[in-house]
Amino acid sequence: MDSKKAISFSKGLLQSEELYQYVLETSVYPRELEPLRELRMLTATHPRAMMATAPDAGQLMAMLLKLVNAQKTIEVGVFTGYSLLLTALSIPKDGKHGNEGSFDFAFVDADKVNYWNYHERLMKLLKVGGIVVYDNTLWGGTVALSEESTPENMKAGRQLTIEFNKLLAADSRVQISHAPSGDGITICRRIY
Repeated sequence: MDSKKAISFSKGLLQSEELYQYVLETSVYPRELEPLRELRMLTATHPRAMMATAPDAGQLMAMLLKLVNAQKTIEVGVFTGYSLLLTALSIPKDGKHGNEGSFDFAFVDADKVNYWNYHERLMKLLKVGGIVVYDNTLWGGTVALSEESTPENMKAGRQLTIEFNKLLAADSRVQISHAPSGDGITICRRIY
């Protein structure tokens, strides 16, 4: 059995099996530890495999277990993103005034074209073990659609979101969990 197909689509709350597979292949399987993969594969052969924890839910739970120690948080970039941009532009680039490495948590819901810029800035502001959550990382489900199948008004955002998701998946500074909640959220925990 293909390790990527060992979980039934019913484990996800997404619009399609393709979208669920996108989440697994982009964010879960590349970082799944070998003992977990082996157990998942073995469990998939059990008659009651449907009762097993889905790997994406397990990844989120592992992350949440580490979140309980957050004490200093910042919420930025709601609605039009004005507050996020204001905050990002107001914070010293060199992290002076005690900002560098002082935040436990950040939330980003702003202009998608700057998500990677925000990520880079937040990697300086977050302490090791700090969390940043990015909203809209499934972009209405279009990340799993072909370019031709994507509605015209969503194409630019789709491409930006796919590129951002790939950058996060490759960023060794963070542990990630791509959660199919709302329009998709990606939770990143800074590991160094």
